[in-house]
Amino acid sequence: MAYKVELKAPALDEFANLRKQVKWQNPDYKTLKASIENSLFWVTVYDTDKLIGTGRVIGDGAMYFYIQDIIVAPSYQKQGIGRLVMTHIENYLTNTCFNGATVGLLSAHGKESFYTHYGYVKRDGDSLGLGMCKFISK
Repeated sequence: MAYKVELKAPALDEFANLRKQVKWQNPDYKTLKASIENSLFWVTVYDTDKLIGTGRVIGDGAMYFYIQDIIVAPSYQKQGIGRLVMTHIENYLTNTCFNGATVGLLSAHGKESFYTHYGYVKRDGDSLGLGMCKFISK
């Protein structure tokens, strides 16, 4: 099946709904809106007019890039949509990143092998450390 791919941010409501479909919590709309607008690059995938997949790149646009929100609606998973999103993201990174740039991501548990196809490696704790994160809750 052919899906429509757009290289632009989704509408706020669509993005919040897609996040909810995969059981991710949404921040308040003001925060979500700012996050959408401050992204460097977006890929959105539609089945007709229904948002079924997203992915974006955030960062400083020079040294550090971070892949975020690779989401495919549950009823559309395992159909190549995630690969479609990542192909567009990888094309963007290839054309944008300077020599020596770092691209990072946090994989959902059990999805790590998906990203190894694109050259991403697990941080094993030896040469790079394991990586860490912090979630702010107020």
